[in-house]
Amino acid sequence: MVDEMDLVGQLKAAAPLRPDAYERARTTLRVAMIPLPGAAPVRRRRFSPAGNRRGTLGTLGKVSIGAGFGAVAAAVAIALVATSTPRSAAPAGSSTGASTGPAAVGSTLVTLAADIKASGGSVQGNASLAITTQVIGGKLMQAYYGLYTDGGALYSGDDRKTLVKAVADHANQADSVDTREVAAARYAANGNLTTARELMVNATPNDYFLSLAARQKIWAKGAAARQALMREKGIKTPLTMPTGKALQADIDDSVWNNSIDSLTWGAANPEIRAGVLRLLSTLPEVTVVKSTAGGQPTLTLTAGPALLEGGKQVLTINAKTGMPISSVVTLPQVPTSVETYQVSRVTLAGVKAGKF
Repeated sequence: MVDEMDLVGQLKAAAPLRPDAYERARTTLRVAMIPLPGAAPVRRRRFSPAGNRRGTLGTLGKVSIGAGFGAVAAAVAIALVATSTPRSAAPAGSSTGASTGPAAVGSTLVTLAADIKASGGSVQGNASLAITTQVIGGKLMQAYYGLYTDGGALYSGDDRKTLVKAVADHANQADSVDTREVAAARYAANGNLTTARELMVNATPNDYFLSLAARQKIWAKGAAARQALMREKGIKTPLTMPTGKALQADIDDSVWNNSIDSLTWGAANPEIRAGVLRLLSTLPEVTVVKSTAGGQPTLTLTAGPALLEGGKQVLTINAKTGMPISSVVTLPQVPTSVETYQVSRVTLAGVKAGKF
């Protein structure tokens, strides 16, 4: 069995890592093994062994994949980092076999979102800069610079120099999954939360909101690929298509993970912060408690086994502004990942000139 860290090490030789993407592998694994309609060509993305997210053990555990499957997830994701043509939210009243869960009106997160919108006023600059530092197993792994402009452009780098170059080269990633996630968060700030949840989930490839018959057809088409992979990895427990509560858990998992990911791009934008908080308020699996960090009042959001089966993610945000401070992810057989965030408002011209 190939170790997850070995796979990540192999990938680092090919491309810089992204703080979010190894965890995306866990969510995209099942989808990567089935032929989704409208699938786009594979694009290389960055991976990290236990970053703030994408995907968690939630999807894998709930389809009874079994122990040691993290390496399979990484292997599949490295080879098949699937993206798909984004779908619009399912029409109201459509039947998908899963509910979308109303917001917890009056909850701490909803109240904070309202406060952020009320105190937003005029925002300086025209872009959000988030510098993410990742430590895994006590070892500094990387820093990641993500820049999201109010006009919708996204630029990234591994340090100041590469970010400046990305802006100068017009290396805009505006057709990416990240763009769709940020757009869903902005919509969620003032839009219908049921629609916002579906937009956020559909930022990444899935079959969750298709009819049961359509999902069964897609699942059947992927049977040979799943069986071949299971034989190769010695997995005995059959994969089953999530329905009912298991499907709802996968949807909630995607809402959490994609929302957190959008926060790593656009946290300096109050509209995006408010949208993310409203989305997270719809997740009954997430606990919110008051805390302190560095002498400032904070909120600690914990997504436990209900979303990350066998694991846990703890997100700490400022209790007054909603700004992200840190994220700690613990997963079985993977070193603990700690990410810290430096978020600020900047101008695109300033970044281009190296003034940030």
